[in-house]
Amino acid sequence: MPETTKPAIPIVKPDTYKSTVPVTWCPGCGDFSVLHALYKALGILGYKTHETVVCSGIGCSGRTPVFTSCYGFHGVHGRVLPTATGVKLANPNLHVFAVGGDGDGLAIGGGHFPHAARRNVDITYIMLDNATYGLTKGQASPTTGASSWTRSLPYGAAEDNLNPVGLALAYNASFVARAFSGQLNQLIDLIVRAANHKGFSFLHVISPCVVFNNTYPYYTKNVTMIPETHDPKNKASALDLWQDPDKTYIGVFHESDNRESYATRMNKVIEQSQAKGKGDTDKLLDTFR
Repeated sequence: MPETTKPAIPIVKPDTYKSTVPVTWCPGCGDFSVLHALYKALGILGYKTHETVVCSGIGCSGRTPVFTSCYGFHGVHGRVLPTATGVKLANPNLHVFAVGGDGDGLAIGGGHFPHAARRNVDITYIMLDNATYGLTKGQASPTTGASSWTRSLPYGAAEDNLNPVGLALAYNASFVARAFSGQLNQLIDLIVRAANHKGFSFLHVISPCVVFNNTYPYYTKNVTMIPETHDPKNKASALDLWQDPDKTYIGVFHESDNRESYATRMNKVIEQSQAKGKGDTDKLLDTFR
């Protein structure tokens, strides 16, 4: 389907954010498109490389920080959100991106997703979803469709799949959107919108694995832009779009601008504790003797 979105002109050259490390994904991987979109989006946002941090977990998408000239942290499996949360709390002035796959974020890391959303941590979480464990040769991931066939699933997947957008809406994430790596201009625009959001922004990116689960032909024909009449502040409408059995919508499902970020709330706690002054440490320790 043709794209209707025209991205803004970058104010910083996208090449500024490229590292010298060769990109080593398989030819045709959807992650190439996401990485290119990230370079373009950072240029539009005008972020300085030393003020930007890209965190990742384990998986094909885990290599993303290495391919940027920003600060990066390649963490352990499933822990990209705690890592990104710690970075943001340690220095709220940094622009923090968390990049992970469907397996990293919804399997071993699935327990961190709802808490990052409910805390409204001011980070941008980009989930690259290829609906398979591509790095370990195509086993079923939490988003692999029931009965889907891949090289490592000759008889099809035996489990029902999770829907990342539905989970994000249920977890009350303050920004929820979906993109498709085959729609580059819209992908750039959505990364910019997610980064500009004050609070936890979740961007689900359909990013096919051409080796173990090539869904490009399907999604190229079947993704549908969210109607312009949709109001992202209307969560009930967002839920209706997500639950449509016949369409896979891409665009912004939901955005709320009336919630404080986690850093703002924590600063209030710090200010309140400092206002009370220092406590009597010796008196406190006596209670344990």
